[in-house]
Amino acid sequence: MNRAPKHLRRAAAFTLLELLLAVSVFAVVILAIHFVFFGAIRLRNKTTAATDAAVPLQQAVAILRRDLMNVLVPGSKFSGQFQSAPTTASNLTTSATSATSAAGGRRVSPDLYTASANLGDTLPWSEVQKVSYSLLPSTNGSAGLDLVRTLTRNLLPALTEEPESQWLMAGVQDVVFQFYDGTQWRDAWDSTTETTPLPQAIKVQISLVPENNGPTRQSPVELLVPIMVQARTNQVASASGGGG
Repeated sequence: MNRAPKHLRRAAAFTLLELLLAVSVFAVVILAIHFVFFGAIRLRNKTTAATDAAVPLQQAVAILRRDLMNVLVPGSKFSGQFQSAPTTASNLTTSATSATSAAGGRRVSPDLYTASANLGDTLPWSEVQKVSYSLLPSTNGSAGLDLVRTLTRNLLPALTEEPESQWLMAGVQDVVFQFYDGTQWRDAWDSTTETTPLPQAIKVQISLVPENNGPTRQSPVELLVPIMVQARTNQVASASGGGG
């Protein structure tokens, strides 16, 4: 039997230096893949967290805009006066739920009589409802306050009914309503004393708690809604001068 030459058999094997070099290259490739994968996971987590934080804010702003755009003129059977909200928990509406009247709760909006309710075959009420917004202590231990929407669908109840509470978002530092009278922005509005029952526009500023309780103060989220509804009158202007 013929055997291969000794120098050919020796060339078919790997030396220790070649094995160490291959393992080193493989380790570098695995390390690079690890860093790329770790960076992608971190980016995905940050994107998911930002999206999760933005969705409640977008929903709250959309609900606020719908309520303000459909506000009714005060004075009818289904719409009370448009007056600025009280600022203390003791001045909360008497029909507020236990969550709304909890210690530290604060109303931030007037009572809005608005035609923004959703209609359905199983709901006996019209599209008109009474809505208010409040800031309550956080229920899950997170920083900041919870923005809660309180609504009443039955505006002509035979008995006293408790309104519904709708949680909108957490991590709120403050919510400010301002009212435009045609010349300037005002912090308060009372339809019983104003020349017009409703302001020409309403501005809402939502201040959020800084991320990780850092010192950096974020700019508030601002919502500006013009009030297009106008009060009707039956008075007819008399013609000037006499004719014959």
